Amino acid sequence: MSETGGEGWGQSGNPTSVFAYEGHQGPEEGGMKNEGEMRKGEEGQGREEDEDYDSPPERQIVVGICSMMKKSKSKPMTQIMERLCKFEYITVVIFPEEVILNEPVDKWPLCDCLVSFHSKGTNERFPLDKAVEYANLRNPLLINDLNMQYYIQDRREVYRILQEEGIDLPRYAVLTRDPDRPEECNLVEGEDHVEVNGEVFPKPFVEKPVCAEDHNVYIYYPTSAGGGSQRLFRKIGSRSSVYSPESCVRKTGSYIYEEFMPTDGTDVKVYTVGPDYAHAEARKSPALDGKVERDSEGKEIRYPVMLSAMEKLVARKVCLAFKQTVCGFDLLRANGHSFVCDVNGFSFVKNSMKYYDDCAKVLGNMVMRELAPQFHIPWSIPMEAEDIPIVPTTSGTMMELRCVIAIIRHGDRTPKQKMKMEVRHTLFFELFEKYGGYKSGKLKLKKPKQLQEVLDIARLLLAELGQHTDCEIEEKKGKLEQLKTVLEMYGHFSGINRKVQLTYLPNGQPKASSEEEEGPKEGPSLLLVLKWGGELTPAGRVQAEELGRAFRCMYPGGQGDYAGFPGCGLLRLHSTYRHDLKIYASDEGRVQMTAAAFAKGLLALEGELTPILVQMVKSANMNGMLDSDSESLTDCQQRVKARLHEIMQKDQDFTEDDYQKLAPTGSPSLVNSMKIIGNPVRTCDQVYALIQRLTSQIRKRLEDPKSADLQLYHSETLELMLQRWSKLERDFRNKSGRYDISKIPDIYDCVKYDTQHNSTLGLEDTLELFRLSRALADIVIPQEYGINKPEKMDIAQAYCLPLMKKIQLDLQRTHEDEAVNKLHPLYSRGVMSPGRHVRTRLYFTSESHVHSLLSIFRYGGLLDEVKDQQWKQAMDYLSAVSELNYMTQIVIMLYEDNNKDPGSEERFHVELHFSPGVKSCEDEENVPLGFGFRPASAENQEKQTNQGSLEDLSQDEPDRALPLSELVSIRRSPMIRNRKTGSMEVLSETTSGSSSKGASYRLFPSCSRQSPEIKPTGLGSLCSGLFSASVLGVSSSAPNLRDYVRTHHRKPPLSPGLPFGDELFSMPAVKRFSVSFARHPTNGFEGCSMVPSIYPLETLHNSLSLKQVDEFLNAVCEDSSDAHAKTMKGRYSSQGRYLALSRSNMPSLHTPDLIHILFVLSCKLRWSLA
Repeated sequence: MSETGGEGWGQSGNPTSVFAYEGHQGPEEGGMKNEGEMRKGEEGQGREEDEDYDSPPERQIVVGICSMMKKSKSKPMTQIMERLCKFEYITVVIFPEEVILNEPVDKWPLCDCLVSFHSKGTNERFPLDKAVEYANLRNPLLINDLNMQYYIQDRREVYRILQEEGIDLPRYAVLTRDPDRPEECNLVEGEDHVEVNGEVFPKPFVEKPVCAEDHNVYIYYPTSAGGGSQRLFRKIGSRSSVYSPESCVRKTGSYIYEEFMPTDGTDVKVYTVGPDYAHAEARKSPALDGKVERDSEGKEIRYPVMLSAMEKLVARKVCLAFKQTVCGFDLLRANGHSFVCDVNGFSFVKNSMKYYDDCAKVLGNMVMRELAPQFHIPWSIPMEAEDIPIVPTTSGTMMELRCVIAIIRHGDRTPKQKMKMEVRHTLFFELFEKYGGYKSGKLKLKKPKQLQEVLDIARLLLAELGQHTDCEIEEKKGKLEQLKTVLEMYGHFSGINRKVQLTYLPNGQPKASSEEEEGPKEGPSLLLVLKWGGELTPAGRVQAEELGRAFRCMYPGGQGDYAGFPGCGLLRLHSTYRHDLKIYASDEGRVQMTAAAFAKGLLALEGELTPILVQMVKSANMNGMLDSDSESLTDCQQRVKARLHEIMQKDQDFTEDDYQKLAPTGSPSLVNSMKIIGNPVRTCDQVYALIQRLTSQIRKRLEDPKSADLQLYHSETLELMLQRWSKLERDFRNKSGRYDISKIPDIYDCVKYDTQHNSTLGLEDTLELFRLSRALADIVIPQEYGINKPEKMDIAQAYCLPLMKKIQLDLQRTHEDEAVNKLHPLYSRGVMSPGRHVRTRLYFTSESHVHSLLSIFRYGGLLDEVKDQQWKQAMDYLSAVSELNYMTQIVIMLYEDNNKDPGSEERFHVELHFSPGVKSCEDEENVPLGFGFRPASAENQEKQTNQGSLEDLSQDEPDRALPLSELVSIRRSPMIRNRKTGSMEVLSETTSGSSSKGASYRLFPSCSRQSPEIKPTGLGSLCSGLFSASVLGVSSSAPNLRDYVRTHHRKPPLSPGLPFGDELFSMPAVKRFSVSFARHPTNGFEGCSMVPSIYPLETLHNSLSLKQVDEFLNAVCEDSSDAHAKTMKGRYSSQGRYLALSRSNMPSLHTPDLIHILFVLSCKLRWSLA
C-alpha cells in the first residue's frame, strides 16, 4: 500500500482557514467564523491575504464536514482538517450539529466536497436520510458514499457484500427472528454446539447482533474449556468484556453465528484512506480478559503493524466495495490467513501524527485531482513514495535473543484415579457402535452428552439388579455402583475431569490370576476404563501463573521486578508485535489449564482462564505431538515393565546383580532409592500396612460427628478421600499376596497430595508412607521409560518423534520471519528496533513426554561426556535428580551474533536449560546442586569475550531505567525463597549494609562455591528466582559489565528497568520467585493450601552451535522415524487381526509405509505455519 509523499501542500504551509461551530478555536487564528462570515470573507480575501500570495486564488474548493459534533470536534478530525487546510486551494467548513438536526437541507452550508458519515450522537442519531437528500440537492464530491452507509449498519449486508467481493470471512450463518421469514429461524442448541438453519457451529463460536450499532457480541466456550461465555460491549472505562458462566445462546433478537477464529489474543484494526493507502494497528483482543490497556493519556494502547501484500489487497477491496474512502475494518489473523470480521465505515486512527499527515495528504490530493480541473485550478498529481522496508537492527557485540522453546509439565493436580471393568451388555455395544468405536477398536467418551449416556446405562442396570437379583446382567454390581458414583460427582459433567474409554476385546478379557473363581467368558466384550481426577488444583494454577511471570526475565529487558513492571522486556516485545508467541498443549484438561494460567502470568492478563485457554492455547493432539496413548504400549515398554515387575517381586535384599539389572546407568538417585528400600517385598508390606492404618484413621474420622462435614482441599470430602485410599488398598495387593507394582505411582501420587494439601487432618504415619512410597516410585516411574540406555532411547523415540521434529523446525525457521506479523517502522514512535523479533514456542505436556525428551538429550549422543566437562557435570546433575515433578521445564534458547559471518557456525548460539519443577516436602535437605544459570565454560573464560546474552532494548524510550526510589518500591512477588547455604538462590529481604563493589555485575548474577566469602547483594536479587545462580565466572553470553567498562573506558548501557552505578550494589534485595512452602494467598481460589516452590533453571550447556543441535535432532528424528514405522507396522497389523475378527465387513487399513509417508507429510504441512 503506497504512502503519500510530501507534495501537494500549499506554499504558505499554514492553514488557509478552518470553519467550525461556535466556540471552536482555529490553530492559526484567534477565533472561528460561522458559515455566513465565510462567504463574506471570500469577497475581501484578496485584500486580507499575506504578502506571500502575489495573486490570490479566485476560487477555493470548500470541503464540508457533516457529522455529529462529537465526531467533528474530535482530536483526529481536528488534526486532519488542520493539515488539509495547508492545501493552498482548500477551505474547510464544519456543519453545526443544530443545523444538521433542525434545519432543512436547503439551509445547510454550501460545499464542493462532502465528508459525511453516520454515527450515534450523545442524545440523537445522525440523520442519514437528510444527508442523502442534501447530496442529491447539491451534488458534491462524496468522500464516503452515503447510501452504502445503510448497508454498513446491518451486519448481514456487510457479510453479503464481503462474500460477493471474494473477501475471506469466518464461516457464518444468519438467524433472523422474523414472523414473515420463519425459514430463517431454525435454531437447535446442543451442549457444545448450535445448529443454525442446518449449519452446525461447535463451541467456541461467536454470536453477533445483526445491528452493527449493537456491540453486545458474545463468545461461547466449550465445556471442555470450562464453558460459559465472554460478553463483549462498547468500552466502559477500562473494561471491554466480562466473563459469564451462562452457556446458553440468546433467545430473542436476530444474530449472526460464526466460527471463532484463534488469533493468539490480538486483533488488527485497518484504516483505509482511499484504495491505495491503509494503516493497521494491533491491540489486545477484547475477548481475552476484558481489560483495556491504556497509556498515560488514557488512550487504548495500540501498535502499528505491517500488512502483507494479500492484506493490502483486502483493504483495497473493502474500500472499493463499500465506496468508503475513509473506512475502518477489523482483521483476524488466524491459522496463517486473514479474515475480515467487521466493517465500521468512517474511522480515523486515534493517536498517530504520521497517520494524520498521510491522511490529509491523501484526501487533499484526491480532492484536488477530482475538482481542480472543473475550477480551472492548476494542479499536478504528485508522485507517491513506496513503503520503506524494515531493516532489523543489531545491538553492538551483544547477541540477539531469537528463539525460546520450552517444554513444560503441567502443574499440581488432584490424584488420578482409574477403574477397569469388563462389560458385555448390549447397551454398551450399541453405544460403542453409535460413536464409531468399531473403526479403530477403541473409543474415548469425554463430552457431557456421551458421559450422560454411560451414566444412564449404569443407572438402568443397577435398577434392574435391584428389582431382579436373578436377571442376566453380567456386570459386577460393585463396579457399576462405582461407575455411577464417579459420573454423578460435582453435579455436572466436564470433559476436563472425567472420561470413559472403551476397548473392543474379540475373545473377552483373559483371566488375571489362577485364584479367580470364574474363568473367562466366551465371546466378545468391551473393556471399560473410567478415569477421573487429575484436575489442576488452585496451587497448580498459582504455580503456573507465577512461573509465567518469572519467564519474562529471560527476554530482553526482563531483569528487574518480573511481576510488577509492565514495561519489562517480554511485555514490551509482545505488545509491540515483535514477539511471535505460540502456546501448545495436549488435550488433557490439566495440561491445557496449566498452559492458560502460564499465559496469564506471562502476558500479565486478568480474569478467568477459559477465554485465555480458547484464544491463546492451541491443542496439539495431532500426530501425538504432546499426547500419548498410555493404553498402547510399545513392545519395548511392555518388556521393560515385565522385567521391572519381576525384579521388584523378589522377597530379599537387592543384590549386586539387582543393582546391575535395575540401575545399569549407575544413577545416584536410583541407587539411593534402592538402598532405602532394601527388600522390595518387605517395603511393599510396610506400605500396605501403612495404607491400612490410614484408611482406618479416615473411617474413625467419618464416624466422628465433628468431622462428618469436614471439607478437605479442593472441595473433597472425607468420604471421597476414603474411597480413593480404599481402592488403592484393594488394588495394591491381590488375593495371592503379590503386589501390583503398577500401583506404586498412584500410591505416591495420593500420599504426596495429602501430605501437601490435607496435612491439617493430622493423620499419623503419612510422612513415613510418603518416604517409602517415594523411594519405590523413584525406581518404578523413571525405569518404566527404559532401564538401560538403548531401551530409554527406544521408548523416548516412540513418544517424542513429532515433538522433536517440531523443535527442529522451530530452530530452523527462526530467521525466516517473512510470515511473522511485523511492527510498522514508520509509525513506531518510541520503538527503536521495530524489525526485531523473538520466536517463542511453549509446549505443555505430561510426565511421559518430559521423561522421554530428557532421555533423548541425555542418551542420544548430543555431546561426549569424556571430551566436554560441562556436559559431564550436567549429566551428573541430572542423574542426581530423582523426580521430574510438576512444572518441570526443558528450555532451549537460540541467540544470534550479528557480527559473525552468516555462514559461520558461531553465528547462532544455543543454550540448554533444565528445572526439575516443584519442590517436594523433603527436598530442602537432599536437593542436588546444579551449576547455575549460564555458568562459564573453560573455553569461554579463555576467550574473555563480552558477547551479550540479551538484546539491548535500552534505547526503546518507554523502557528506560527506573529511578532508584521507584525500583525499591516495585511490587514484590508474594512467593519468597528461603535462604539456602552454598547457593545464591536465597536473598534477604533486608537492606544489606555492606557494599558489594567487588562483586561483578551480570545480567544473571552468580555466586562462587569456591569463594563463599563473596556475598552477593543488591543487584543479584533483582533477577528472578527462575534462574539458579551458583557459579562465579564470565558467561559466554552474559557479559561482565564491569569488565566491559574497563575495556571500553565508558559507561555500560543501562539495562532496562535497572539503575546503574555504585549505589546499585548496595540496594535492598527484592524477593525472589521461588518459595519453600510459604503460605500463598489463594487469589480467589477456595481453601488455603501450601504452595511449594519451583526449582530455578540450571544450565546443562551454554556453548552449543545451531549446526551441532540441528545435526543431532536430524539424526535422532531419522532414527525415530524408522522406529516409529516399525511400531506402527506392528500396531496396525495386530489391530487389523482383531478387527477382522470383530467386524469382517470393515474396509482394510492403509499400509504401514503409506501411513508413515502421510504422517511425515502432515507434520510438514501443519508445522510450516507454526
